[in-house]
Amino acid sequence: MTHVEQEIASQPEYWRRVMESASPEGLPERGERVAVIGCGTSLYVAQAYAALREGAGHGQTDAFAASEFPVTRRYDRVLAISRSGTTTEVLTALGGCAPTPATALTGDLATPIRSAADTVVDLGFADEKSVVQTRFATTALVLLRTHLGLTPAGLPRQAERALTGELPHGAAEATQFTFLGTGWTVGLAHEAALKLRESAGAWTESYPAMEYRHGPVSVTAPGSLVWFFGEPPTGLVDQVLATGATVSVTTLDPLADLIRAQRLAVRLATARGLDPDRPRNLTRSIVLTQP
Repeated sequence: MTHVEQEIASQPEYWRRVMESASPEGLPERGERVAVIGCGTSLYVAQAYAALREGAGHGQTDAFAASEFPVTRRYDRVLAISRSGTTTEVLTALGGCAPTPATALTGDLATPIRSAADTVVDLGFADEKSVVQTRFATTALVLLRTHLGLTPAGLPRQAERALTGELPHGAAEATQFTFLGTGWTVGLAHEAALKLRESAGAWTESYPAMEYRHGPVSVTAPGSLVWFFGEPPTGLVDQVLATGATVSVTTLDPLADLIRAQRLAVRLATARGLDPDRPRNLTRSIVLTQP
């Protein structure tokens, strides 16, 4: 079994752990104007959390790729998500956000992020050996959802169902994948697409569901799989089916459904003779050499 398979399978346990623990210090409080930053998978977690927090009325919440963070814009708090704690763009953004208080969620306290942020939340127990992020990212999002009071009590049980249930019909044979979401699940759609690209080099796309009609539907055809995270907009499933594509819709919580996409990424990688722990051209952390 690969590292990533073990890490995918461990998610229900780690989700329970953060759901049953007290919220750590430094997480955004109700009413604060917050910027959330990250890179890659951490960016997509940031996008999901930002939509959840603002949608729940906790305060304006913006998500940025760390490299695009507008350091001159004023916030009450910056929240950085970084598994490695060494990503150059995250550290640079944190260095430019003072005097705004900064909190970091990380998987490794023995890294520069510990001194770059004012408060550090230790998620080292959820750190991973695989280059591909799975459980760290989802555990971070469960922690943040729980802090907002938005985590269903039965979420770990749903995660267990996602680990053992069938993948969408025809998913392993599909040649093109489109992931769609609305609100907070747009970030999950982007993350699912990234997982298939990283692990298996698959042709994947991801969009807000209502944007799908505005161009992306043109690539959908027999052999495509269109995967919805959450409830599809009215009429969109019928439009997808008319193209001859396969559709995935489930009643699982969208974060639990992401586990199925993680499993599909590993299955596709294995079928293509690739190592899902070591994606081509990728490393665990992007550390840029300064000119």
